[in-house]
Amino acid sequence: MNRQNTCTWHFSVPLSVTRRGARLARLLAAEQLEAWGLPVDPARLVVAELAANAVLHGRVAGRSFRLGLSVGETGVLRIEVVDARGDALPGVSAATDGESGYGLLLVGELADRWGVVDGPLPCKTVWAEIDPDPV
Repeated sequence: MNRQNTCTWHFSVPLSVTRRGARLARLLAAEQLEAWGLPVDPARLVVAELAANAVLHGRVAGRSFRLGLSVGETGVLRIEVVDARGDALPGVSAATDGESGYGLLLVGELADRWGVVDGPLPCKTVWAEIDPDPV
């Protein structure tokens, strides 16, 4: 068995695809990280951006989005946001109006790694990983 992929903690919750759902994702993530004794930031900011993107770009009537947090044996925090728009893959270019389009650039700066995977169909999962602070 590969111990590196073994999950020691896991948290998952479905949320409404609304501004309130995105806010709740950020608040629940902060609460869960505190309960696990982990630093809240920068994970709270990454969750806020990914949840806001799910609400803005992943909305499908009658469907929710899912926030997942997990920490494996290596201490890496994995954040996953699953939305129902598998056909709408995110891009990393900033919009020209200066007011939007910077969320994934911020995620790229705050997280050690991030990406997008198809599925579970018809959804997509946007994920980010944050390595533990060196001791």
